[in-house]
Amino acid sequence: MPFVRIDLSKKYPDGFAQQVGDIIYGAMRQHFNVPEDDKFQIITKHDANELVIPKSYLGIEYSEDIIFIQATISEGRSTQMKKTLYQAICDGLVEKLKVRPQDILINLVEVNKENWSFGHGVMHYAPKDQ
Repeated sequence: MPFVRIDLSKKYPDGFAQQVGDIIYGAMRQHFNVPEDDKFQIITKHDANELVIPKSYLGIEYSEDIIFIQATISEGRSTQMKKTLYQAICDGLVEKLKVRPQDILINLVEVNKENWSFGHGVMHYAPKDQ
């Protein structure tokens, strides 16, 4: 049930952003037990002036190649599971696409399960007693 937004520079070649999405989805399937076909992603490519970043933060030096990843997920995963997911996404992007690890920014937004509707105006994960 993750809903993933990926924002990156237009300078990346065609197909690159979809590969980023595939790596994220694979890491979520492996480490968050995301079911098959549960792949909802919005990928947006931006002009350089539309990605506003500091030169550095927390001792991390960023470049214009930064990739922003934000996933809205249902609450309930442990801190260790999240750490493992962050590392798996980073490792996959570095190994498969040669992204600098400093340029991978990940943010998780946790919501209650009843905050999802996958169509037809139905609250698909509503508690059974409501």
